[in-house]
Amino acid sequence: MKNNNNNIEVGRFRVSPMSQAREGGGFDALVSIRSGNGMASVDRVMRFTPQFHSSKAALRYARAEGLAWARRH
Repeated sequence: MKNNNNNIEVGRFRVSPMSQAREGGGFDALVSIRSGNGMASVDRVMRFTPQFHSSKAALRYARAEGLAWARRH
């Protein structure tokens, strides 16, 4: 799993886009969205359906989806 420490603060959320190589080739896009502190923290991890040809494209998609989610909530 690749996370270039591209953590983005959006209000009370910390958005962390990631990519993961697939066994058969291509990449998955994932995003971690964290809120809260200590024992009251929550971390949501979402994996998206599209398959990407590059890690960079997967990271771009995960970033866009994570930011959109954080802005809606």
